[in-house]
Amino acid sequence: MKRINFLKVIVLVVFAWLSTTAFAQSKLDKQVLMTIGKEKVTVKEFTDVYSKNNLKSDVIEKKSVDEYLDLFVNFRMKVMEAYAMGLDTNAKFKKELEGYRKQLAKPYFTNEEISEELVEEAYQRKLKDIRASHILITCDKHALPADTLKAYNKAMDARKKALNGEDFGDLAVAYSQDPSARDTKATENTPARKGNRGDLGYFTVFDMVYPFETGAYNTKVGEISMPVRTDFGYHVIKVASVTDALGSIQAAHIFLQVAPDASEETIQQTKTKADNIYAELMAQDGKNWNDAVSRYSDDRGSVSRNGSLMPFTVNRIVPEFIETIKQMQPGEISKPIRTNYGFHIIKLNNYSGVGSFEKERTALAERVQKDMRSKKSEEVVLQQIKKEYGFKTNDKNLTDFMTSIDSSILRGEFVPAKDAKLGATLFTIGKKTVTVGDFAEYIKSKNAKVRGGIPIQVYAYQLYDSFQSQAVIDYADEHLEERYPEFKSLVQEYNDGILLFDLMDKEVWNKAVEDTAGLQEFYAKNTDKYMWKDRVKACVITVNKPESLPKVKEYLAEGVPFDSLRKVLVRDTVGHVTVRNAFFQRGDNQFVDETEWKAGASKEIPSTVDQSTVIVNIIEVRKPEPKTLREAKGLVTSDYQLELEEKWMDKLHKKYPVKIDQTVLEKVKALYQ
Repeated sequence: MKRINFLKVIVLVVFAWLSTTAFAQSKLDKQVLMTIGKEKVTVKEFTDVYSKNNLKSDVIEKKSVDEYLDLFVNFRMKVMEAYAMGLDTNAKFKKELEGYRKQLAKPYFTNEEISEELVEEAYQRKLKDIRASHILITCDKHALPADTLKAYNKAMDARKKALNGEDFGDLAVAYSQDPSARDTKATENTPARKGNRGDLGYFTVFDMVYPFETGAYNTKVGEISMPVRTDFGYHVIKVASVTDALGSIQAAHIFLQVAPDASEETIQQTKTKADNIYAELMAQDGKNWNDAVSRYSDDRGSVSRNGSLMPFTVNRIVPEFIETIKQMQPGEISKPIRTNYGFHIIKLNNYSGVGSFEKERTALAERVQKDMRSKKSEEVVLQQIKKEYGFKTNDKNLTDFMTSIDSSILRGEFVPAKDAKLGATLFTIGKKTVTVGDFAEYIKSKNAKVRGGIPIQVYAYQLYDSFQSQAVIDYADEHLEERYPEFKSLVQEYNDGILLFDLMDKEVWNKAVEDTAGLQEFYAKNTDKYMWKDRVKACVITVNKPESLPKVKEYLAEGVPFDSLRKVLVRDTVGHVTVRNAFFQRGDNQFVDETEWKAGASKEIPSTVDQSTVIVNIIEVRKPEPKTLREAKGLVTSDYQLELEEKWMDKLHKKYPVKIDQTVLEKVKALYQ
């Protein structure tokens, strides 16, 4: 008994202490910390922003109150100036803010319990990569029942043949209305393309529309699904494999391109070259990878990154690539593989796999909100809103109006009947009354012609369901700011952020680009900041066929000018030679780096894996020198923008003088010590 009484006293003391602390904090929150121009800023306005940006992140460097105070003051000054300039009245600004607000409001129209179930389902699916094929029988989502049945029966026919042992790929070519299933011939604008025979390659959660995804994940390996309905039609799915998910993949490759219509001789020559490159790599345990990429890869975009591709997921690259990677360990180099594009030697750098549910949850929740599967929770929220705001319908008025609708609604020419009571109430939600006239205007706004066969009132009630749902959601949306202070605060942050961007673009970024005289003057004062390192001007000649090499050497011996060499080669039809005249710094070109940097120096570098030869000729050597404005324009413009901003901020500080209450500031600092 004494123990219970003692605990009661402790609880009362703690509650009283918390209440006193909260009251003291609340009292401090209301105090004015500073004035900027004529605007007063309370402690709460500052601490809310400071806490959000400094106490909830382990990534961003935390700043002291004094440091952040300067940033806060500058930010508020800029926003005040944006309002003073009327940027908040700009139509573009209003449209952009409305777009952000719409996105921010989405979480308030989802049911947490169902959303959590969807997130957990998404996580379980993310743990696996699926490779599947499909046969698509197209069918419009608004198709008439007879057309829908016809498409379904055709899908079932294809499925039956597949179950009886017919090749699924052959059936996809014969039945599928997915154009990627069949080969296409080259046209003037597009190259030839080999069909995938229904093979969709690898995918994981969110890569396909939700019904298709569900159908695939619910089908076992080797089995064939019942027809799955999506907005595109009916899909018969065959799952080829289900494997542990790779997640984000980091890989590099040496790519040898082969045209889709290449001859067998060309294909075999390229394969031999790929095999030789692989053998050369293995001879040095892959230590010469970077050198091999630079010398041989046709993917010039990745050469500067040592062959590294941008991180990708399984659905972003051809399945042969993924099949190979799934058999590799990080650091391994694959034998050459063939795809529709040519030959690849792959080096697997790493892959992320899938993190724990706790680690993945936030990102998955965001994806679920943006995905069509979120409609499940939206339907529940709709009922909750109706209950919360006292939604009431007038069924009689609805029935009277529906019976007055004629076939004009199907022709997109709807006009309400003369005796329709447009002022009659259809339903009420909160303090808002929605009338028959409101619904009539909604029907007119759709102005859609409907294909024959659907009864008038069936279509009318479909429109009404959409109209009612939208009206309920819109009403709740209009009252979000008053019901959720945190939502109001977040929208205000976006409001200020957009204004700040528009202001900076007007006063700093765009001004620096347009002020050519000022930019030139700034560059002249700071020329020594923009310097080239040691450089050479060189002519790099790549001879891809040995029969062209003697002729190239002959031209060089005759003293044909390097700038004219390309034209001479074309004139004399000497093929398979590329000529590049340019300036190079160390690291820009491997072959130039291998050549002595001395005017007149020359070096012939034969390939060790094919019959090509590179000839480098050093034309000129240059010591460090200033870059021209054109050469350094990006860096100069960026630095000039910083100078413009500093000068502009000086003007703002004079326009909006700042007064800080030091006594209040010390109390604020004490909160974070």
